[in-house]
Amino acid sequence: MISKAELEKIDSKKMFEIYDNWPEIARKSYHSNLESIDFGEVKHIVFAGMGGSGTLGDFFSAILSKTSLHVNVVKGYLLPNSVDVNTLVVTTSVSGDTVETLSVLKAAQKIGCKVIAFSSGGKMEKFCIENTIQFKKIKKYHSPRASFVSFLYSMLKILESNIPVDIQDILNSLEKLEDTGKEISSKNISESNGALKLANSLTSIPVIYYPWGLEAAAIRFKSSLQENSKIHAIVEDVVEASHNGIVAWEVESNTQPILLLGKDDYIKTKERWEIFEEYFNLNKIKFEKIISKEGNIITKLINLIYFLDYTSIYLAVKKGIDPTPVKPINFIKNHL
Repeated sequence: MISKAELEKIDSKKMFEIYDNWPEIARKSYHSNLESIDFGEVKHIVFAGMGGSGTLGDFFSAILSKTSLHVNVVKGYLLPNSVDVNTLVVTTSVSGDTVETLSVLKAAQKIGCKVIAFSSGGKMEKFCIENTIQFKKIKKYHSPRASFVSFLYSMLKILESNIPVDIQDILNSLEKLEDTGKEISSKNISESNGALKLANSLTSIPVIYYPWGLEAAAIRFKSSLQENSKIHAIVEDVVEASHNGIVAWEVESNTQPILLLGKDDYIKTKERWEIFEEYFNLNKIKFEKIISKEGNIITKLINLIYFLDYTSIYLAVKKGIDPTPVKPINFIKNHL
């Protein structure tokens, strides 16, 4: 078990303090004076962004998956060919300088489709001002990944006229976020801290299994483990893995299964979880199981992301690694 003193010493840039305040940041962002923008009739939305901003696209794709909207998530340089003047392109870059997302923004501007950009400033703000593109400046907290809730809840408010999301679902998610914070924050360094317990159990490369609908949380967990804990991680759809990935467990390796379950997964998905657990138990493969909070899809996803992000911070500290620096990412950016 790590101590609060170790957390403060190793996490030198105090990332954990931002996460302690995530519920407050989320609530403040949603209840800010930002106004909703109505883009008129929109049947196709493209969310473009990389890293944590890409996870925002995954998040919106999940919460809109049962609506009539056609949603694409772009993590790269190019827009899909289906984009036309009636498409809404949402570009997000916390720094405002992400080259891939800037490329998408410029392409959308040339097509003449509906566009809105979110960043904390940078080249994106400058380009939008020069080309009269809708732009919203969102506050950055510590780093792009730590700013996730600031951007998410600001975007939920600004885009509410064009995304069919129940406001009560958003408010419920904020309430549950506060409950999660009490359990996992640095104010509760104890055996009852679920995120800390999960971090202590991670001794090998995690293979993260998820059901349809919770992909955004799984991908975010992989990214957080890679950026914060500096370890490799793998993600697998539990149903698809039943046809391929499960076979890899026949051979012993330096990996361990992590199961991300939804509180009310589809009945056939629940059946699949039971089979996986039986297989792992019969073969004496130790696994960890995390179950989402009860509630709507926004509540499930944001609380899982909060829990799992904090797990990656605790794991970093356990390994004696400062979670903030991302030197290889900077190396790549400096060579672009």
